[in-house]
Amino acid sequence: MPKPTASAAKNLRYRQRLRAAGGEEVLFQLPRETVAMLDELKERQGLRNRSQALLQLIDQGRATAQQQIT
Repeated sequence: MPKPTASAAKNLRYRQRLRAAGGEEVLFQLPRETVAMLDELKERQGLRNRSQALLQLIDQGRATAQQQIT
């Protein structure tokens, strides 16, 4: 098996740290309009990245769903 490149090894260590922290990296294909909305939310809320914006939306959806159940 060939030796991994420095960037591949760096990516591997990043994913290991991410998993150890309870996270998982996921790749999504989204329409440009959705990405633009995430970017707008990110800027408006002062978030560091699109993932945080997406997590906010998921949490809001989860809270709305819980309210509808109760």
